[in-house]
Amino acid sequence: MQVPVAHKIFQHQFWLSPDRCIFWEEAKALIVSDLHFGKSGHFRKNGIPIPQTVYKHDLQRLVDQLQYFQPQQVIVVGDLFHSRENKELELFKRWRHDLIDLPIKLVRGNHDILHDRWYQEAAIEVIEESLTLHTHFKFMHDLEPEQLDHQQYCFSGHIHPGVRVHGLGKQSLAFPCFYFTKTFCILPAFGQFTGLAMINPTAEENVFAIVNKQVIQLQ
Repeated sequence: MQVPVAHKIFQHQFWLSPDRCIFWEEAKALIVSDLHFGKSGHFRKNGIPIPQTVYKHDLQRLVDQLQYFQPQQVIVVGDLFHSRENKELELFKRWRHDLIDLPIKLVRGNHDILHDRWYQEAAIEVIEESLTLHTHFKFMHDLEPEQLDHQQYCFSGHIHPGVRVHGLGKQSLAFPCFYFTKTFCILPAFGQFTGLAMINPTAEENVFAIVNKQVIQLQ
């Protein structure tokens, strides 16, 4: 794995991984968003032949991040799963039982619609609306900027942020990114079977694009 990039907020150290997640050093927490596990299985159930290797690759990437950072907890900022239960989610549950001692906190996203019993069986703590840790850090899926202030910093997901980089002439390429403002960060979607929503950052905001498995600060 390429070396993660350091970024400080309120004197806490956060490491931005080219595999689309953040490691919070002080809390020993891996922060991820929009994994959408089960999405390819959902498409196959509806007659669209998306290969299961898409899901297996994303799950292996998560395993790699756990092995690299050795977190003591995982915070999922919504959309851990994509839809109803399918065979891919049964594979997830078997994987989860191998790491049953690792706490997983899920701030429920709009796609997290499984029955409460399923989350209990998978030892996933589900939090409605938002989670606050270490007083100054808040986690929610669908960001509501008007509810934020400078006393807390919020991590969210939902929109799958991307940034467009222009080259010579009229060509351009779009990349997933970490989007930091003074009061919030929007994480890129961890799942690779997702689209991008282009952002237009201001001069005071920080954008870290993920390009060729490297995290590159654009501004």
